[in-house]
Amino acid sequence: MTAPAISVVICVYTEDRWEDILAAVASVRAQSRPALETLLVVDHNAALLDRLAAEYKEADGGPVRVLANAGPRGLSAGRNTGVAASKGEVIAFLDDDAVAERDWLRHFAEGYADPRVLAVGGRTEPVWASGRRPVWFPEEFDWVVGCTYRGLPPGRVRVRNVLGGNASFRRSAFELAGGFATGIGRDGDRRPLGCEETELCIRISRARPDAVLLIDDRAVIHHRVPEVRERFAYFRTRTYAEGLSKALVARSVGAAKGLESERRYTTRVLPAGIARGLRDAALARPGGAGRAGAIVAGVLGAAGGYVVGSVRARRGGPRFAVPPVEVGG
Repeated sequence: MTAPAISVVICVYTEDRWEDILAAVASVRAQSRPALETLLVVDHNAALLDRLAAEYKEADGGPVRVLANAGPRGLSAGRNTGVAASKGEVIAFLDDDAVAERDWLRHFAEGYADPRVLAVGGRTEPVWASGRRPVWFPEEFDWVVGCTYRGLPPGRVRVRNVLGGNASFRRSAFELAGGFATGIGRDGDRRPLGCEETELCIRISRARPDAVLLIDDRAVIHHRVPEVRERFAYFRTRTYAEGLSKALVARSVGAAKGLESERRYTTRVLPAGIARGLRDAALARPGGAGRAGAIVAGVLGAAGGYVVGSVRARRGGPRFAVPPVEVGG
């Protein structure tokens, strides 16, 4: 079977990440398996749009297209814009503040040898701005900073959902299930919500019950974590926002499916993390008590957000929209 052509979509929104954006594009151009194209989708920022268009107007090293988000402000609409404009059989997504290892796309492509596979995700490693992981920050909560967290199974394994900053989807997945839901994901730095890729993956599996979704931990990217996200205040805010997002997802797909993976995570992974933290504290190892406490705080924050989100939903709070996507190609 011929390996699929892959379009890479990078959604961008601020000139503050200029060097990060250039590094992300350079990492795509350096792939051992070349991308068909790289699409930079600019989220309602005319100055950045013009600057990037000038930067890549006659650039060598693989085609780069710069386009404006055609939908409402936010990451989900930007991704949908990229999907609609792309030409590849597979569309991969890379965060604008991340760089991909050389074989990233090659490992994605290998996963699609099975025609039942509709999505392949990878492993995201944190690059801490301070140079090291904060001693109190538990690996079980690396999803707070957009990275792969302790508790995910190793290797190439079947999963309920991939993680959005390092993921790929077969084009037919969007034809089956529509695009990323708007009103649930990030809007620049304005709200640290998420779960749009979780909701999409559940919709894909419902539209095609025999669909296979994979994570291959050999498909690695390195994601920059700014200092503000190394602070406990951000940790607390992000876990609360995750609870709000999970409530939206559960409202859409039902709690049984919407919280399927989270049950194992909260009943097995997190208690083990607390035990490790307390053991380290007893052995006078740095940060053990802090990690145990952060796990408890994270659980309480997410639970609080879920309760608030569920109450808002029952009172007729705002719903997110699932737009159809005019799939290019």
